[in-house]
Amino acid sequence: MAGLMLQGTGSDVGKSVLVAGVCRALSNRGLHVLPFKPQNMSNNAAVTGDGGEIGRAQALQALAARAPLHSDMNPVLLKPQADRTSQLIVHGKVRGTLGSANFREARRGLLPEVMASYRRLEAQCDLVVVEGAGSPAEINLRAGDIANMGFAREAGVPVVLVGDIDRGGVIAAVVGTRAVLEPEDAAMIRGFIINKFRGDPALFTDGYAAIEQRSGWRGYGLVPWLSATARLPSEDAVVLERGLGKAGARKLIACPILPRIANFDDLDPLKTEPDVELVMVPPGQPIPAGAALVILPGSKATIADMRALRDQGWDIDILAHYRRGGAVLGICGGYQMLGHTIADPLGIEGAPGAVPGLGLLDVATELAGDKVLRPATGTALGKPLQGYEMHMGRTQGPDAARPFATLDGGRPDGAISVDGRVMGTYCHGLLGGGPLRAALLDWIGAHSAGGDHAYAVDTALDDIAAELERYCDIDGLLALAREHAA
Repeated sequence: MAGLMLQGTGSDVGKSVLVAGVCRALSNRGLHVLPFKPQNMSNNAAVTGDGGEIGRAQALQALAARAPLHSDMNPVLLKPQADRTSQLIVHGKVRGTLGSANFREARRGLLPEVMASYRRLEAQCDLVVVEGAGSPAEINLRAGDIANMGFAREAGVPVVLVGDIDRGGVIAAVVGTRAVLEPEDAAMIRGFIINKFRGDPALFTDGYAAIEQRSGWRGYGLVPWLSATARLPSEDAVVLERGLGKAGARKLIACPILPRIANFDDLDPLKTEPDVELVMVPPGQPIPAGAALVILPGSKATIADMRALRDQGWDIDILAHYRRGGAVLGICGGYQMLGHTIADPLGIEGAPGAVPGLGLLDVATELAGDKVLRPATGTALGKPLQGYEMHMGRTQGPDAARPFATLDGGRPDGAISVDGRVMGTYCHGLLGGGPLRAALLDWIGAHSAGGDHAYAVDTALDDIAAELERYCDIDGLLALAREHAA
């Protein structure tokens, strides 16, 4: 079967969105396409149907391809945690911890497992659309590479290079990538796409031609700035500190940006609500005193992030917010932080030990046992809940007798304080459903515009696919992939 890989001149050039857009465009043509990323590094993950986890970007791409999520779509996932280490996920399951000292050597042995996943996907569909990581121009990382050219050459997949014109210097970025690559790697690149263009495309005609002439690669499109991407989940934490101010919003919701914040796309549905303003609070800034609700998000390293929260003085801000009558919601790791203590007797996140939590819920957490990875459906606040669980540890205590949610099968989840102003849950994705989001906003006196977030994401993917059909040579990309398959 056919394969096509998009690599970038750097990080954040838009590879993830373009792969999703290509998947949706080809799916709209009636092709069975599947996404693939050999190696991803992200604390935003999704639960798969086979009981594993993959990066959220690949989950979005699977949605674009109208395909069920599977761990083969992202066989190697690195989840950064405290002390310069990352949790290693292989085929959806935790395999251990890697540090900066042993990462390069360890990844050499992962290529066969990456290839096994790719071959399984390839056998199931018409086309696999592959996303690279970072840039092949990072030639200092070439030895043992499984994310870019190491994979492309092993799989024999043609590569199209993506350059970001919005950041400037795109001619040098594309041509410079060609200059630093080894000839065998450069031969895998068959063309380029220029992404995030603003203005009249005619203004870049000469620049586009210069790239073709100097690189020897064919151009496959000049893609405009895609406004629909604002309606998609954010994969990279670098976007969190960008302003989300909203004129006319009556209620402020604040969320501190913890060092190991995870699955922060849980909050994306709030961005579309006209009655609330979501403020992501960066380190060095206080939590706004006027907030109606503080949300503590998920965390890849709860104990380390609890210490960081105190180092920032955010514990003082949150407790003052509560004393003023404000509401607090904790999701997953944030739920654990709301209790009295978080204990790690087995050293799952680092050195064994325990830290005090905020004490806003009468519960305590112990990190132990296997990682929980499963869908979560049921009811919360009297409304339907549909999401997923991804956590380690158990949280118990008197406030858990007032669960936030009752999941299918009668299983309780989370806790609510006696006064009803503090809630915690292990369920990610709870804000996606319109009725439950409306109930949570009503809790703080805000009105919800309603609407299903999944539908908004799906229509955004269709809009992006339509733009790519207009500005990219989709027929040419498909021909390139099929040429490889032949």
